[in-house]
Amino acid sequence: QVQLVESGGGLVQPGGSLRLSCVASESIFRFNAMGWYRQAPGKQRELVATITSGGSTNYADSVKGRFTISRDNAKNTVYLQMNSLKPEDTAVYYCNAQIPTKRFWGQGTQVTVSS
Repeated sequence: QVQLVESGGGLVQPGGSLRLSCVASESIFRFNAMGWYRQAPGKQRELVATITSGGSTNYADSVKGRFTISRDNAKNTVYLQMNSLKPEDTAVYYCNAQIPTKRFWGQGTQVTVSS
């Protein structure tokens, strides 16, 4: 069973930055794509950003220009650099990894943007 462990969440003021990390228990070359999703209280889980095994990226409109997803294959790690954070970015952020027949999820890390 694949394990994904997120870290890097926390409390930050509006306009601040955080970098989330997701470490996989096996080589991320195995996955077609990896990504970050988030879920705010009372809302459905939504896509934030994805990156394919070939390095192609995709972002939600709400984070374009502020967030950057990247991967370090040698460390089996995917990152989400979040800049210019807004209160509406407050949510639990989940790491996701996909193979053709299954999706794997991490346990989530809380991001709170508040003054």
